[in-house]
Amino acid sequence: MNEPLSPLYGLVLAGGASRRMGQDKAALALHGRPQLDWAYDTLARHCQRVFVSIRADQQDDPVRQGRPVIVDVHDGTGPIAGIAAAQTAHPDNAWLVLACDLPFVDDAAISHLIGRRDGRLVVAYASSHDGLPEPLCAIYEPDSRAGVLSALADRLGRRRPYFLVGAILAS
Repeated sequence: MNEPLSPLYGLVLAGGASRRMGQDKAALALHGRPQLDWAYDTLARHCQRVFVSIRADQQDDPVRQGRPVIVDVHDGTGPIAGIAAAQTAHPDNAWLVLACDLPFVDDAAISHLIGRRDGRLVVAYASSHDGLPEPLCAIYEPDSRAGVLSALADRLGRRRPYFLVGAILAS
């Protein structure tokens, strides 16, 4: 008999510095509102609770205020810091992670991803560009925490955490 799946929480990654973009990606308007709002509302339709991952210096930012947040505790390590902070705050939950700058991820894509949860540590789409997993639109099960923390300790998470995603779905 299969074990029941862990409760699914959502995490919008919005703690980036947007250095290459030159402006805050979370605040960019698309669909008539900030990308952060779009991502948050999309996850809220599928998850028990949703949080926004931020850096400590973003706590007073008006774009991020008014939403439950999880503050990164390891600055400068990239998106893996947000994933690690979420897993530390709620270690018994699975996390549906979505970067705020993926505005074309819709309810169908999220439902498809959720439907593929089957006990693997991570479930993600494969990129149509290079076949690599998309770790910033993925579900991290509670048992992936050891790998996330290990990668964070090794500072491998400075780039997108492809190495964590062992289960890839064809897009």
